[in-house]
Order: sequence, then structure tokens, then C-alpha cells
Amino acid sequence: MSWQPLARHTVHMIDWLGEVTSEMAYILSLDQGTTSSRAILFNQQGAIVAVAQHEFEQFYPNPGWVEHDPTEIWTSQLSCAVEVLGKAGIEPRDVAAIGITNQRETVVVWERATGKAIHPAIVWQDRRTAAFCEQLKASGAEEMVSSKTGLVLDPYFSATKVRWILDNVPGARAKADRGELALGTIDTWLIWHLTNGARHVTDTTNASRTLLFNIVKGEWDDELLKLFGIPASMLPEVVWSSQRVGEATTKLALGGLPIAGIAGDQQAALFGQLCWQKGEAKNTYGTGCFLLQHVGTEFVRSKNRLITTVAASANKKLEYAFEGSIFIGGAVVQWLRDNLNLISTSGDVEALARSVDSTDGVVFVPAFVGLGAPHWDPHAAGLLIGLRRGTQPGHIARAALESIAFQVGDALKAIEGETGTPLGALRVDGGAAVNDLLMQFQADVLGVPVERPQVTETTALGAAWLAGLASGFWSSPDELRRQRQGDVRFEPRMAKEDAAARVKQWARAVERAKNWSD
Repeated sequence: MSWQPLARHTVHMIDWLGEVTSEMAYILSLDQGTTSSRAILFNQQGAIVAVAQHEFEQFYPNPGWVEHDPTEIWTSQLSCAVEVLGKAGIEPRDVAAIGITNQRETVVVWERATGKAIHPAIVWQDRRTAAFCEQLKASGAEEMVSSKTGLVLDPYFSATKVRWILDNVPGARAKADRGELALGTIDTWLIWHLTNGARHVTDTTNASRTLLFNIVKGEWDDELLKLFGIPASMLPEVVWSSQRVGEATTKLALGGLPIAGIAGDQQAALFGQLCWQKGEAKNTYGTGCFLLQHVGTEFVRSKNRLITTVAASANKKLEYAFEGSIFIGGAVVQWLRDNLNLISTSGDVEALARSVDSTDGVVFVPAFVGLGAPHWDPHAAGLLIGLRRGTQPGHIARAALESIAFQVGDALKAIEGETGTPLGALRVDGGAAVNDLLMQFQADVLGVPVERPQVTETTALGAAWLAGLASGFWSSPDELRRQRQGDVRFEPRMAKEDAAARVKQWARAVERAKNWSD
């Protein structure tokens, strides 16, 4: 079998872009996240016109396992798409294109003949394959894997999840060997159903999260497929992030809209934050936190156990970013809400945290599913320490918010260790970025300004921009640069010695969390 590099072969695609008319006034962005599906409608100025959102159920069948219902993901996303058009009072003919962004490593395996998943989606947070990853590391495979993928051997990524499905679902491996099964990250799953099975594709950014894609050559890799025991027949075709790949079937209520943009959520946010040049960085505060810095067009491996990943680009060429992946970001606020019942809604956390002046010595390490970059410790446990007789809910809430900022600081320190260049400012987005208390503490603990854009939905905006550039809705990246305005800037206020002391306190707590299982 021969896989030609993406940059040199002709992808089986639709080349005709069609004509964008003056009546096509919007781009529809489908933002499929870890806890909810959303659809956001953007106008020519990059402003949000309407939003629809539906949460879906999280399943935890065993300790460390996290699953989603693939059908619920699809139906919730389709419902959002139809709903947002209704909210805006427009028809599909008013939309120039669809951009898709998605939770990345979460993977689905389904039957080609029926389009039905053979097992629940295994979510990026899932740790069930930790032992298998340790076996591969012990065999010496990690060096080969990292040199080709830029990743580390961790349950976070898709390949070990697919391997688990093939090994544990009765009859799955035999079906896969016969070419009857397809696999895909969530972008692939959605596009398969949007096109009624006509298109089985993923883009370079999502492919780069699977442990199966050689990001140096831009191709699926035979050696990696053999290592994980995954037949090549299951794989989707790889396309560029900004490129027309097909149309939604007219059987849906989307009127044959073209799909022209695809990017994993963090790469979409990097693009939406205008981080298109080497050295520019952003952090997204979602269920997890993801700090990405653009490192240019040459593949560079990390010395500090960061991820090297493919960055979304409108240039139809491979570009790269360093990434610090933090598993529990905004999810710690959901934990306060759902497990401790300290707040009624996630939005209440800032007021509760402001009810006290400090954490009063409380430190919270939310290693509920282990620790991500730069620690990569799947066995670490969550830790809440420093409790005293006078500890109040506000102290715990404040410590929870600070834990998010501390983890971002760990990742940024690792990235600066790679580049040797201090960051001038950190661009931020995502749900928790609207929390002023968190953003100020983030600036304090980093010692650099934090810049929050007027439109914080930069993940969805990035997907919209990728689709809009491919469809001619926007003429050039320069037009998009002119749209950004009204950033809110948080300057560091805490004394450097106080910030350093807090970071040391955090580091001690992290070491305890890492050694908890010992």
C-alpha cells in the first residue's frame, strides 16, 4: 500500500467553489464540543448573529472511562444548525458555507453500510488504554511515534481508543479486516452524516491528533497503523482545513450547503485568534485548557514533552504549533456545580470566588483524569489541600479558578523553554475567558498581559473564517485581520515575588498529586 503525501497528491474533491452572491450574507459554524453542540451564525463583519446550543449526556461506565452517544452528538448538532437559522430568520440559501470545528481526539467507529456506530464514542478524556500505552513505551515505540506524529504515547489520542474498540467489541476486528468499518474523529462523523455517507474525510489538524498521521510527510503512516493494529481501509481521506469538500444532503433542512472549513477546536481557535505567524500564541479555556503557539512551517520536536501539532492554515500547506494540553480547565467549575453543589450554574463561580479576598492557603489540583502537558501523568489524582476550620466555599471556588491559571502557567513555561523567547502577550478565548477574576489572576501568575477579544467564540470564528476564505465569502486573510478590534487587556498587578511564591506552592501540590498513587 502506498500513501502519497497530502501536499503532493490530488485529493478526490469538488473543485468548483460556486459563486457567492450578495444574498449569501452568513457563514454557519458548527462547533461540536465535549459537553455540548453549538451552531453559530456569523455575518460579513465576523460578528455573531445567532447562537443555538444543546448539551448532551456524559457517560462514565467505569473509573477513568468517558463516553458519548454518537447519535446524540449528530442529532444535537443538526438540531442546533436548524435552530440557529430559525433564530436568525434566514433560509439556507442565505448561507455561503459551513465551517466545522470539533472536540478532537474523541473517536467513533461505525458500519459503512448502515452508518451506525458499533460502540459509544470514546472521549479524549478517557484513560482506559493507559496500560497499553505503558506497554508501548516499555517496548521502545515512543521515539518512533513521536518522531512521526509530534505526539506522546498517551490515552488522550485516538489510535489506542480505536484499538480498544476493535479488540473488545465482538466481531469488530473481523468486520474491520473485511473493510466494513470506518473510523473518524467527530468532524468525520458529522460530515459522513451531513453528506449521507458520500464523504469520509478529515482535515490535517484532526488527523494529526490520531497517532496514525505522519505530520512531517502529511500522510497516514503504515508503520503506525501496524503498531496499533488498525486496517488502512478504516481511514478517512485527509483534506486541507480551508477547502470545499462536499455538500450537506438536501434530505436535511440545510439545503445542500457547501462544507468548506474543518479544523479541530484548538487549531480553529489559533486561527480565529489571528495566530498565523511564528511565535504567536493563544489559550482556550474550555472543558480543558489548550495553549498553542505557532512555530512556523518546519516540523520541530519538543524537548519538554509538549505536543507538536498541525496548525490550521488557509494556505494549503503544513504549518505547525507547540501545544500544552490541560485536561481539566472549565470542567473543574462543572465539578463544583455537579459534585459539590457549591453553585447553581457555572456562571456563578466568579461571584462565589469574589466573596473572599484570597484562597486562604487552599490549593486545588484538579487531576481528575491525570495530568496533561507538561507532566503527562495518567496516574495523578485530584488534590484539595490547605483546608482549615475556617475554610469557606468561596476559598474552594477561588482555588479552583486559580488551578486553571496555574496549569496554563506550567504549559507556557514549557513552551518558553522550547523557544527561548518570552511571550509578549497571551490571547485568550473560550467560555471561562469571560471570567475577569480568572483573567486577572492569569496575567498575574504569568507576568505578561492577557488579551481577550471582543468575540470570545474564536473556535467557531476560526472555523467560519476557514470556510469563508475557501468559499470566497471573505477575500483574503488581510480582510479578517481588519475585523479584529476592541480587545480587553489585563495587565499583571501582583508583585513578582508574590507570584513566584504562589507558583512554588502550586508546584509542591502538583508533586503530591503525581505521587498520590505511590
